Amino acid sequence: MSPSHLFELRQLAVRFGDRLAVDSLSLHVDRGEFVAVVGESGSGKSVSVLGALGLLPPGAEITGERAFEHRDLSRLSRREWQTIRGGQIGFVFQEPMTSLNPLHTIGKQIGETLRLHQGLRGQAAHQRSQELLERVKLPRVSELLDARPHQLSGGQRQRVMIAMAIANDPRLLIADEPTTALDVTVQQEILALLDSLRRDHGMGLLLISHDLNLVRRHADRVVVMHRGQAVESGPAATVFKTPTQPYTRKLLAAVPEGSPHPLAGDAPRLLAAKRLRVAFERPKPFLRARPPAFVALEPMELSLHAGETLGIVGESGSGKSTLAAALIRLIDASGEIHYQGHRLDTLTGKALRRQRRELQIVFQDPYGSLSPRMPVADLISEGLRYHHLELDTATIERRVADALAEVDLPADCGDRYPHEFSGGQRQRIAIARALILKPRLLVLDEPTSALDRTVQKQLIELLRDVQARHGIGYLFISHDLAVVRALSHRIIVLKDGAIVEQGRCEQVLSAPRSEYTRALIAAADLN
Repeated sequence: MSPSHLFELRQLAVRFGDRLAVDSLSLHVDRGEFVAVVGESGSGKSVSVLGALGLLPPGAEITGERAFEHRDLSRLSRREWQTIRGGQIGFVFQEPMTSLNPLHTIGKQIGETLRLHQGLRGQAAHQRSQELLERVKLPRVSELLDARPHQLSGGQRQRVMIAMAIANDPRLLIADEPTTALDVTVQQEILALLDSLRRDHGMGLLLISHDLNLVRRHADRVVVMHRGQAVESGPAATVFKTPTQPYTRKLLAAVPEGSPHPLAGDAPRLLAAKRLRVAFERPKPFLRARPPAFVALEPMELSLHAGETLGIVGESGSGKSTLAAALIRLIDASGEIHYQGHRLDTLTGKALRRQRRELQIVFQDPYGSLSPRMPVADLISEGLRYHHLELDTATIERRVADALAEVDLPADCGDRYPHEFSGGQRQRIAIARALILKPRLLVLDEPTSALDRTVQKQLIELLRDVQARHGIGYLFISHDLAVVRALSHRIIVLKDGAIVEQGRCEQVLSAPRSEYTRALIAAADLN
């Protein structure tokens, strides 16, 4: 192993039983260097790093050489690992909701790593925690320290994970898709932050990402992985400009493209909202007056036609998911909601449940939205069995097979469980679960954010085809403006719970009127 490298893997192999997940991988990170590992889901990016740091389950067989600051990582004791992981090596995991403890406050979780590695307690730990949250551009840090993970947006949880990873000024930071849940402006801020830490402290940075635009802008070197092997590596500028391998060229070409199918001129109005407003009551302090309600959405008007996609864009915390949840009555809101010409906001009980068959949602996180204890066939058919008690077993099985075929999954996968599928396949399962009820309106909440570009492209084409076949209206929430442009007929731009701009998709993206929209487009690098 070279003494000049901060972190090095040589001929690393990871095997799970008969399956070889990583095959003869060699890479290194020098002090102050930014190295990115890219590739499709299942290519071995995350497994290779987790294996190198001893974070895989006991059944994994790891061979090859791995070193950090000249120390052989395969020979470390459990106590030595505890000193290195979280202290000298920081790690930002891909799924913040599963990495953060739902029972503890954010302040307590950051304080734990400060106590274990620096011995900080009490006011010193509290002050340091505040500084870390401010460092990753989180607002209202005093409130966030007392909040629990479920009270934060996906982007806010990811920034908390980054704050915890840099809390002890690590010499090496490994970030596994750290910007997946973040909007484009915050992505740039976070990468700029990591860049400044790298330069100021000589920290090595190893980034695992499917976002090729970020990698192109920030990385010094790139390693391209495919089926567990490094198929190409070199300086980022060289790899992006003159790739030598067909697989690398395929990755670079897999950008969202095209546009949605034209909307029929006589398409009926499917959904309309008038003076829609959402406010959340704050808890009443002891012996003090209740503070004013938090207004998540200012009064707004919008509409959606059958077969149309309305893109909803904006930064984390702007109210995108809140708006969608209010429109399909998942949270309380004031104002009027009209669905197919009838008032949806006045329905209750059985009448509302009957309408829910036609109002479905695909959540951002396919890991968290699918029960790990249910086989795929049961997951997909659950809504059908609830809403259509008259259907017999044979009919349900046939409908499940049809739903799987609709999303290009084989019928024989119904007996398998979610953990046996890739991220893209899990998202297809979530879409099949929504489509089986033949909805008229489908909410898509960041459905492509956790997927690599090649899978994103496939999913966009799938959603276009499904919409064209069935005339479904989409409310499409995303921070990825390239994906929004490929799928949306119209878009609305949200900021701090208010609409700052709306109109035809190409018109807004090519000639934005709002300074905020211009900033989003500039950060997305759409040209």
